[in-house]
Parts: sequence; structure tokens; C-alpha cells
Amino acid sequence: MEKPKFMSKCLVLVALLIACLIINNVESQLTTDYYANTCPNLFWIVRRQMFNALMNEMRMAASLLRLHFHDCFVNGCDGSILLDGSDSEKFAFPNLNSARGFDVVDSIKTAIESQCTGVVSCADILAIAAREAVLLSGGPAWQVLLGRRDGLVANRTGANLGLPSPLDDVDQIIAKFAAVGLSITDVVSLSGGHTIGLARCTVFSSRLSNFSSTGSPDPTLDASMVTSLQNLCPTSGDGNATTSLDVNSTYRFDNHYFDNLLNNKGLLFSDQVLFSGNPTRRRRPNRLSRLTVKIVHSSSGASPIP
Repeated sequence: MEKPKFMSKCLVLVALLIACLIINNVESQLTTDYYANTCPNLFWIVRRQMFNALMNEMRMAASLLRLHFHDCFVNGCDGSILLDGSDSEKFAFPNLNSARGFDVVDSIKTAIESQCTGVVSCADILAIAAREAVLLSGGPAWQVLLGRRDGLVANRTGANLGLPSPLDDVDQIIAKFAAVGLSITDVVSLSGGHTIGLARCTVFSSRLSNFSSTGSPDPTLDASMVTSLQNLCPTSGDGNATTSLDVNSTYRFDNHYFDNLLNNKGLLFSDQVLFSGNPTRRRRPNRLSRLTVKIVHSSSGASPIP
């Protein structure tokens, strides 16, 4: 019997949900109906605001999903990435000029406050917004567990040291995930969040020439992509031009991202390295490679979800 074609998408989402629960250090019990009495229209309010935001800019789906992940990876899912101040996580290197969508979160919060004053935490808003981002991008829905409390203290140092970087190698990525209780399977599955969104030249241009002081482009990057990206990101540029994280499937939540990795078309070094390994070490991360292949083939065939 054939497996449903949405299975590969579900694998990614299930891992994402488990991850957010594992690294969420709240003490209270989370439930799906936490606001059933105090803010019964909560989900509808968030969905409506997210729909409006995506109508204005489809990229915002990826931005809100990433914002939730970056929040959860530092001190748990406590909304601390939204805090301003001298230690704000907004200004940590992985978030600086990168984390976005704060204005959408503000709009959602304002809409909620107009009906449910002082009830819903910002941490829960981020969790619901991430689910809506995936759903409105063609991905599956899931029940969001609620009841998080907002953190009162940001942790820029924790964000600088703990958040995965697009320049990280396999060992660094695995170590950062392990530090928050996540497995190698979680590494591969959560990286699938890059199936939607854009990236600036500055985070991948090191792959286009003189990679690791070799005098040549990254050998694990498809040659045709190298040429195209070199035109997009000239060495004289400011590094702010953007391109799809998931080539040929920019805004659809599917398993095409993993298929790209099998064809050396992962945009970020930290993505392609999951399948190809560190090219300068000539070592293939067999387990990571097998997991990537498994996710691609978890649907009925080898091709990406149409």
C-alpha cells in the first residue's frame, strides 16, 4: 500500500513540534484549550492576521517560523526574542539584520488585546503564528499546546553561542542541537524548515569562490547554481540580494528542500553539509545522509511533492 504523499511533510512537522516541547522549559502543563474560556477566538484572530501578512509578503511565513525556532532555541519558547534592551536577542549575530516579522507579531498582539486584554502570552502567539505560517504555505496543521509564560530576561550571549549558523559544519550543528536535547534526526528534520523563505548573499557567498581557501567554489554546490549565484552575488555587492532557500519551491512547504540536497542544490553550507558532509574533510556523515534520503523517499516515490 502506498504511503500518502504528505508523509514527508508530516515528518518534518512532528520533529519540529517535539523539538519545541523538549527545549521549552516552562513548568506549567501545556494544553490545547488553555484559552478556551478566556480568549475563545484566539486561533481565528491569529490566522486572520497571518493571512493578511502573507497576502502582503509571502516570505513572512518563513520569517515567523524562523522567529519561533530562534526563540525556542534560547532559554526555551518564552518569547524572549521579542524583548528590547541592552541584552536583546534581536542583536545577537544570528538574528542581526536577519530576524524579522516583529511588526506582524505586534499586529497580532494588538488584534488579540482588542478582544482578550492581558490574557495571551507572546510566547504562545509565536507558537500559533508558526503553525499558521506552515499551514498557509501548504503544509499540514497540528494542535498547538498553549500556556507558556513570557520570559522577562533576554539572553544575547546564549543566542550568539547557541543558535545554529549557516556557516556551521556538521559537528558544530550536531553539538548545538544536542545542547538543547535534540537528536541527529531532529537536526535533519528541523532543517526542513528551510523549505520556505529566502536567504541573503552574505550567508552563502563564501561558497561561491575560494571556498575554505581552496581557490575554487564549494565542490558540493551544483555548478549551474554556482554560476547563477555568482551573478546574483558579485564580490563587489553589499551582500543583501536574496534568493530562494529551496530552489524552485520558494514558498511552498514540501519536501523539495531535501530533494535539492540529494542533487547538491542546498543553498546554505549548513544545509548541504547534512547530506554531503564537510568537503574539506572528505568525510560523509552516513547517518545524516541516510536520514535525508529517508525523508525524501518517505512519500510514494522519489520525486518531490508536486
